[in-house]
Amino acid sequence: MGHEGMAMAAVRYLRAAGAPVSVAPAVAEVFSEPEARADADARVLRDALGHFATGVTVITAAGEDGQPVGFACQSFSSLSLDPPLICFNVARTSSSWPRIARAGAFCVNVLAEDQGELCRSFAVSASTGADKFAGVAWEPAPATQSPRLQGALAWVDCTVHAVHIGGDHLIVLGRVRELAAPRGAEAGPLLFYRSGFRQLQQPED
Repeated sequence: MGHEGMAMAAVRYLRAAGAPVSVAPAVAEVFSEPEARADADARVLRDALGHFATGVTVITAAGEDGQPVGFACQSFSSLSLDPPLICFNVARTSSSWPRIARAGAFCVNVLAEDQGELCRSFAVSASTGADKFAGVAWEPAPATQSPRLQGALAWVDCTVHAVHIGGDHLIVLGRVRELAAPRGAEAGPLLFYRSGFRQLQQPED
């Protein structure tokens, strides 16, 4: 079974277990374009969209084998206040996502400007066998027991609410159960812009 098959198998597992997860059909199956047109070149698309600065997070979960799992993620955003929902996107080839899906819960750790190296350690593929949590201080989040990373600007503890297909990615919606911003205003966010980390600059007086 390939990575894509593993990702979708995890979604089917959630549904069979009675988890509140839905998988929407691909957008192309719902809306048809009036006429065919050429897609943007992938390299050009990546370069252009790289001009959109994002925050950086690490999505973590408590694996069913008792071992923590996680990956670096830029595509996190708030979605809804009522009900409280957030979302993130994950590649359908991800080797971490099936374990998170089976857990049915996760914690979003919003990284601070001094956590660039931490992000890099979680950006490697789980298929390499590297222990991403080696030397990383964390504690279980209160609602789901997902790893809450020490030093993060904020954490958002969630259960999986829904999963939708979006091209070569999955769009994961999370129902917020607990959250906090423990560092307050003492540190700035870690930003990603044009393939590199950036920091906010305070205006000079």
